[in-house]
Amino acid sequence: MHALIVVAHPDPASLSHAVAQALADGVSGAGHSVEIADLAKEGFDPRFSLNDLSVHRREIVQPADIAAEQARVDRADALVLVYPIYWWSMPALLKGWIDRVFANGWAYEELADMKTIKKLEHLPVHLVALAGADMRTFARHGYYGAMKTQIDHGIFGYCGAPVVTSEFLVPVPEMSEHLDTARALGGKVFKPANKTAEAA
Repeated sequence: MHALIVVAHPDPASLSHAVAQALADGVSGAGHSVEIADLAKEGFDPRFSLNDLSVHRREIVQPADIAAEQARVDRADALVLVYPIYWWSMPALLKGWIDRVFANGWAYEELADMKTIKKLEHLPVHLVALAGADMRTFARHGYYGAMKTQIDHGIFGYCGAPVVTSEFLVPVPEMSEHLDTARALGGKVFKPANKTAEAA
């Protein structure tokens, strides 16, 4: 089995990158192959352009760079996103990657009768978000529920991709604890999906 880990943080020395590497170590330690896609290092352009809109309208084919990203996801048996929480959501770099890569005709298909075909039902997704506030803050202000709604359900539910893991790593006294958690998560990426997690 093969996992694709996508990390969106500009600093390679960040905790986000350390967590992504620990996840990768957990995946490989369980006997699977893994690739880390460092969107910042690779210079991915997150801007949704007029060309992207034309692709959405099915007027033109995907440009080569986006087709390559889609092929990279297609090669994966699981997708893992690792990102810091900016303004109670994912960074623009990662959101732009989703905007451009998870396109009409590939991640889903809009039909003439306004119905939608979900095209990623085969792709389990694991979300690992690094938070700058504790869970009480997220829960008290409704941010946790809002993020689950917009990301887990709004993005991946729309495409049919089951969200198996939706983990918030909140500040702890020893941040190295998160690396242990990440390695453990990596080791479980290809274990059978938890039905309660899918329904959450």
